[in-house]
Amino acid sequence: MDFATVIQILDSAVRLMTPLLLACLAGLFSERSGIFDIGLEGKMLMAAFASAAAAAVTGNVWIGLAAGVAGSAALSLVHGAASITFRGNQLISGVAINFLASGLTVLLGQTWFGLGGRTPALDGAARFAEWQLPFAAQIAPVPVIGPLYADVLSGHTPLVYVALLAVPATWWLLYRTRFGLRLRAVGENPASVDTAGVSVTRLRWTAIAITGLLTGLAGAYLATGLSAGFVKEMSAGRGYIALAALIFANWRPWRALGATFLFGLMEAVANRFPGIDLGPFTVPSMFMNALPYILTVIILAGFIGRATPPRAGGEPYVKES
Repeated sequence: MDFATVIQILDSAVRLMTPLLLACLAGLFSERSGIFDIGLEGKMLMAAFASAAAAAVTGNVWIGLAAGVAGSAALSLVHGAASITFRGNQLISGVAINFLASGLTVLLGQTWFGLGGRTPALDGAARFAEWQLPFAAQIAPVPVIGPLYADVLSGHTPLVYVALLAVPATWWLLYRTRFGLRLRAVGENPASVDTAGVSVTRLRWTAIAITGLLTGLAGAYLATGLSAGFVKEMSAGRGYIALAALIFANWRPWRALGATFLFGLMEAVANRFPGIDLGPFTVPSMFMNALPYILTVIILAGFIGRATPPRAGGEPYVKES
């Protein structure tokens, strides 16, 4: 494998990890507040459909982005109402959201566009354009550093850089602000936070809102950045992979960056080498395509016992009278 191929794989890995990273950070905020959210998959799917549909109709990708965030936020409100207001089972609520999004996106897509659940192909102003970072052309000839900067870091759509910047922003918000301290405390011991005069309900609703925003960005990127429109089930299990990455990262933002990059790298390698000839035998393309999901199972089997989730996660809070 030559250096040019490595650069291409790394560039693809950055693109593929972006929706995983945004969804992983979304789950981090939700679960740090004590709300388990396995509905990330459904929120991403709904956001992808809403953004692609709005962008196709208006021809404006920014309107599509707003519609995607709104679609994800609507499902977040449903999950918040079920989990916080009505104190329902958070896992069942997440599963219901996934099923709802899976069926509703196909139904609306067929009703509105008549393309079997797909949206029209996006082009021009209906898709995010790639941004070149400053001095990319000047630095490109420099050995090693130049290609890494010009070809791996530069030349991506805006949401890729939003995702990368969201990692230090999340770390700062959680570990360097009063809001972050309270949010983490709510996920560990909501009664103590309530005793201190801080509203547990308000903090959890805020976390749900942030989750809706980030999953909306992830879904919008899938349809208007990574692809050129919506197709049925295009999230392809990324919400579940993001949850596995969150466990692997032990609910920490910087580790989430590394975990999601690993998943993106596995998918990039599978796309680049659909089948590998090892001489005596050939690794089939089905195995290569299954690599990210195999890694998910390995992580869940090997790390879920070692990871330390928020102690109050998944438990509705009932204020003592």
